[in-house]
Amino acid sequence: MPDTNGVLTVDAMGVAPLRTLFARLGLTLVRTEHGKPIPGSFWGDEEAGLIGDTIYVRGDTPVHSAMHEAGHYVCMDQTRRAGLHTNAGGTYDEENAVCYWQILASAHLGGMDRERMCADMDRWGYTFRLGSAAAWFAEDAEDARAWLTAAGLIDNDSGELVIGVRR
Repeated sequence: MPDTNGVLTVDAMGVAPLRTLFARLGLTLVRTEHGKPIPGSFWGDEEAGLIGDTIYVRGDTPVHSAMHEAGHYVCMDQTRRAGLHTNAGGTYDEENAVCYWQILASAHLGGMDRERMCADMDRWGYTFRLGSAAAWFAEDAEDARAWLTAAGLIDNDSGELVIGVRR
């Protein structure tokens, strides 16, 4: 299946890299049938869904959408996870942290990297103060990085993600 609007889809990349990374995060990936509604999708259409510790996708789901939902799960505490169904909620600062997390985490996927993640986020319509995800990530995301560091999701010395189940 080709990319949707030029963004990398689950079918184009394959589910194995997502399943492998998500398992390390304590998440399960479930693929739904093409044309069927995606359970737990906040935005509908082909956007990934999140219910509890399960992320739902279809073949036409953008990889960045699945990664964004994974970032929400990783960034929330156990209390919020216990009632998680469709709307991840969270604060403005947490939303920025999720975007930063998904860019960093893309390096842990075969078939995706930071540059592609930023380009796909731009194509899909994420908006950032500096006009692009890459510019925001490089020049204006200190608050998001600090949030992730304080939450124990980024190693303070290396600046790299701490991958695994936590909180």
